Amino acid sequence: MTEAANLFAQQESNRRRSTWLVIGFIVFFAWVGFGGDVAFAMLTADAPAGSYHHVVPIIGIVTTLIASGICWYSWRYGPRQVLWATGARELSAPETAEERQLLNVVEEMSIAAGLPMPKVWIVPDDDPNAFATGRDAGTASIAVTRGLLHTLNRDELQAVVAHEMAHVQNLDVRLMTLLAGMVGAIALMSDGMGRMVRGSRGARLSGGGGGSGGGRGKGGNPLALVVLVLWLVTLIVAPIVSRILAMAVSRKREYLADATGAQFTRNPLALASALEKLDAASAPTRAITQGAAHLCIVDPAPGLLSAHEGRVADLLASHPPIRQRIIRLKGMGYQQAKRLGEPAAPNGGTLEPAPQPLSSPDSPFPS
Repeated sequence: MTEAANLFAQQESNRRRSTWLVIGFIVFFAWVGFGGDVAFAMLTADAPAGSYHHVVPIIGIVTTLIASGICWYSWRYGPRQVLWATGARELSAPETAEERQLLNVVEEMSIAAGLPMPKVWIVPDDDPNAFATGRDAGTASIAVTRGLLHTLNRDELQAVVAHEMAHVQNLDVRLMTLLAGMVGAIALMSDGMGRMVRGSRGARLSGGGGGSGGGRGKGGNPLALVVLVLWLVTLIVAPIVSRILAMAVSRKREYLADATGAQFTRNPLALASALEKLDAASAPTRAITQGAAHLCIVDPAPGLLSAHEGRVADLLASHPPIRQRIIRLKGMGYQQAKRLGEPAAPNGGTLEPAPQPLSSPDSPFPS
């Protein structure tokens, strides 16, 4: 498969995944809503004539409408909300040499990628990190932390920006921004529904603590109880599953973005060097919440599984191990030097840009 065909296949895959993500999200909310309606209808079916009977599926209707609204809002305003949550400011008039250099680098990489110039943002955080967001290349934004500008040299900064431009080109930003909005929405929904259930249970206990009505409900409806338990389990598990989904999606795309970014710069060792510096930073990126962690070039708050590979790590860590990414990039640098008949740079040093881009058949990255 040619490089262009692989790019189009990746873009089409991300479009398809984005569509299924929206459909699955709405179906999940519909299940939560209408499942709750079914459970409450069964539980109130045998209630006395003067008591409440749940007939109209108002919960299902409301949650489905809310899910549709969240999908639209995440699509339309998700990128802006992600940037707002980090406290980022748009870099329109650079005030320092570092900011002017950043704008120059983003312009260079947009030309190398053949994409429109994205908006550039600065996140007020001293930990080095970066991310891209947007619906497509025309609405993309690239954000870097203040610490990244202070930590990296020009070649390393260029490599990081190229990595983020690769996410824009591959349409990873669309899928990952939708995930960021939906993960947060599911967490809020789960919390809200949990509060509603606790509140209704408290009202029932306070209203029916004594009297003869309590004896009739002792047996209950077994099927209704089963549905109610499944519904409550869904509310508990949903935020965990959505976070795992976001992490798994991110891990599979970081290797490809590393390889594509190295093709833009023709300097894979610069990205390897940048990742080493980001790995050495000990403080978490506090400005970036866990709901948007999968957008970043490195995990803003790495956990115990961030340095491991395997099925468990693939599910529970948002990024592949940095050391493994560095090894692959250095392998690309070695292959590049071998192909050009030049000695490989010692200790992971930066090679001078080659006169032609890396060809995909020599890339050690999986497609």
